[in-house]
Amino acid sequence: MEFINNRQLADREVLTQLYTDYTTHYEKVAEYYAGNVKDPEAWKRKFTELQSKHYDRNTLTRVLHQQNKDFHSGIRTLANIDLLGNDNCFAVVTGQQLGLFGGPLYTIYKAVTAVKLAQRLSQEYPDHHFVPVFWLEGEDHDFDEINHVKFINNANELSQITYLLGGKPLERNIGAVGTAELDEHIVSFFQSLDLQLPATDYTAQLSELLKGYYRQGSTFLKAFAGFFNHVYEDSGLVFVNANVPELKRQLAPLFRQEILSNAEASKLVIQQSVELEEHYHAQIKAKALNLFMFYKGGRHLIEPSDSGDYYLKNLRQRYTKDELLAIAAETPEILSPNVVLRPLCQDTLFPTAAYVAGPGEIAYYAQLKPVYRYFSIPMPLIYPRASVTLMEEKVAKVLEKYSLETIDLFGDVEPVLTKVSEQVSEVKVDALFESLTVKLNEAVNEARFGIQQIDPTLNGTVDSTISKFLQQLDVLKQKTQKAQQQKEEISLKQIRKASVNIFPNGNFQEREFTVVQYLNKYGPDFVKWVANEITIDKFQHQVLTL
Repeated sequence: MEFINNRQLADREVLTQLYTDYTTHYEKVAEYYAGNVKDPEAWKRKFTELQSKHYDRNTLTRVLHQQNKDFHSGIRTLANIDLLGNDNCFAVVTGQQLGLFGGPLYTIYKAVTAVKLAQRLSQEYPDHHFVPVFWLEGEDHDFDEINHVKFINNANELSQITYLLGGKPLERNIGAVGTAELDEHIVSFFQSLDLQLPATDYTAQLSELLKGYYRQGSTFLKAFAGFFNHVYEDSGLVFVNANVPELKRQLAPLFRQEILSNAEASKLVIQQSVELEEHYHAQIKAKALNLFMFYKGGRHLIEPSDSGDYYLKNLRQRYTKDELLAIAAETPEILSPNVVLRPLCQDTLFPTAAYVAGPGEIAYYAQLKPVYRYFSIPMPLIYPRASVTLMEEKVAKVLEKYSLETIDLFGDVEPVLTKVSEQVSEVKVDALFESLTVKLNEAVNEARFGIQQIDPTLNGTVDSTISKFLQQLDVLKQKTQKAQQQKEEISLKQIRKASVNIFPNGNFQEREFTVVQYLNKYGPDFVKWVANEITIDKFQHQVLTL
């Protein structure tokens, strides 16, 4: 196993400075968060704070039992739900949108991190119990975020297949994507997948598995949870769908306070963002009211108007403040939090000791600390999820052949192509043109002396001439490099394929690929193998060789 330091990745501009400081120099960002996950005292303070708060554990465990039985969860999950009924039990939460086939690989890494962290905390703090929880983010209305899969196809190229609900791109807001039902067009989606996925000993079994969960009539939420439970069986992970009346009623006081607050949460986010942007970046933008409403099949932002009333964005539907307060009290299930309030909803329902977050989430939690304080909700410790690149043996051999490191492919591949081209060529283009430039400068300096003796006013013309010549020389160098690359196309083709595998679309593999291509090649136990190999406490990028 190989580990790559996050600061090295930040130097290559593939990680943000905020995330890098969070994982390598926490003291630089400590003011924005609730505590350092490397500090045992921070954990103990969090446990004490959570035990001072009241949670409706009876309602929570009853709903979780119903949902997880419906998701075909195992005995360990049901036992963990029972533990949540105890006052000395805390949650280790993570979550993600409901991408097809589990979404990007990092979704699995988040779940694995949550499971392993809960296990580790249970060992380190035996007076408490810890349960891993996965928040099914099914209330989002951005269908384009979850309707496709990316993988390496049978031509060894990056491929994307998109599921079109209704047979064409959506032109309307369909509301909570978790409740969207797969229609007959899932058949053509699978036909495309079957044509492009390389045939292996596991392909038929995998196809049957996928079609069993992602079948016509199933919702995205149920298909996601069922599939995830299958590939990560017996993990003990507890799934929660908060978009149900029983849990939304628990959130009604939070919704009420947001409506009454006169945009206080948004003001706090803005103030925090101003401070944050002195050194880092702001990840999210708050709205005047951080709530959506489900209305006539869509999910619409609630916006205040100058009159003091509220309107649903892009609609004429109007509400007074009293009407919104009545909705929060009587039918809170038709309200939905945005990115600012969603974490607070999670931590209203659960005694959350830690949230397992990716780089983007760690960035937006930095903006939320004063919001947690305003709503009197304990902010969890933020635990970085495992970050992983899966290195197939054939790719590892290519890197070894050309004396490359994994990190060399994290970023622009062109310098790597040039390096390899020169490596396999007898002519070293960089050295050739460097030598030519040195000799040219020597010749110019020698000629400049004589020209100045003849006419000193020509010195500017000499500088202009040599500048133009150096520009043309650089053009010639680039053309020479391109010609050399064409000559060495076999080697360069290997590098490009390795790059597509390691850093597809100029992005980390974990953000692009789904698990499908690996289940297809390595079999149904692949996720369990990855879970066993992943290390969660180094906070570095891991490279797992398959």
